[in-house]
Amino acid sequence: MAAYLFAHFIGEQKDGEQVYFSVSKDGLHWADLHDGKPVLYATLGELGVRDPFLVRNPDNGKVYLIATDLRIEAGKGWHCAEHEGSRDLMVWETEDLTHWEGPWACRVGCREAGCVWAPEAVYDQEKKAFFVFFASMVQKPGDVEAKQRIYSVYTKDFKQFTQAECYMERENHVIDTTILEDGGRYYRISKDETTKRLILEGSDSLQGEFKQIPSRFLEELVGVEGPEGYRLPDGTWCVIADQFAKGLGYMPMVTKDLSTGEFTPLSKEQYHFGETKKRHGGVIEITDEEYDRLKDFYG
Repeated sequence: MAAYLFAHFIGEQKDGEQVYFSVSKDGLHWADLHDGKPVLYATLGELGVRDPFLVRNPDNGKVYLIATDLRIEAGKGWHCAEHEGSRDLMVWETEDLTHWEGPWACRVGCREAGCVWAPEAVYDQEKKAFFVFFASMVQKPGDVEAKQRIYSVYTKDFKQFTQAECYMERENHVIDTTILEDGGRYYRISKDETTKRLILEGSDSLQGEFKQIPSRFLEELVGVEGPEGYRLPDGTWCVIADQFAKGLGYMPMVTKDLSTGEFTPLSKEQYHFGETKKRHGGVIEITDEEYDRLKDFYG
């Protein structure tokens, strides 16, 4: 892999909650495809999607794009989105990154869920299936009020799913979880929805006990969400976070070792996210051939 594809949305304006693409050779400097216009449109559900995430099946190379069925631009408001939002997952699939099948809607949320937010997936080599996780607002028996928790399902084809199970919960609301694998160890980065900060954890397995990794930098970083992570060409980890509170889009921070919790933010001279402000999305590594094909196809 020698390049990167970034799927994202851009905001709550008209057509802002659709799927946009950008590409990069170094993971830090991005070029918007299709003249900064959407490349995929939601035609089902709320007629808008947020938080698009890309994942590749390592066994056959097929790529899936999953996203939140949500369009705030419709005017229903955030309370409705959380408590009465769609529990469907929106899915596209492709074999060449330019011709996409979909979207189709999949009901993955548990019966009590008020919403299904920011879905992501990692491929579980042991199960030969995708581990899909997302945030849902749920009021369990004994709860004074509903709370955002992370739920999970398994699928092999993004059409048939196991029953949703609670994967993670905190004392406070938790949303926007991403999982990174490094040397057989798994790292979770999640947003504490109450404090608006990111939490880093580590475990030896996807289903194992995750323990929090102290990170002074993340503890002092306020007003961010939508964390994503990927390796840069030199092997350094790059974690990006959406500075939603300031309306500044994504910022990158780098570390050589996720287990240390030590991150260094990059200066504005060291990166460029393209001409459009990018909101919560996902990055996937691609080949040189795929990079050229995307630029030739979308411009």
